[in-house]
Amino acid sequence: MEPHDLLLKCWVCGERFTFTTGEQQFYKKKGLSYPKRCKKCHNEKDNEFSY
Repeated sequence: MEPHDLLLKCWVCGERFTFTTGEQQFYKKKGLSYPKRCKKCHNEKDNEFSY
């Protein structure tokens, strides 16, 4: 089966976001699970901890 982009739902804001085939390959290579937050929510969370 040929890989394809996935449409995931953000656990924080509930918006749907695209998880591209390139991102999927990167996550698999690094042994990571699928992202749970969209990029916007992920960046907002990271900004909470920056000084």
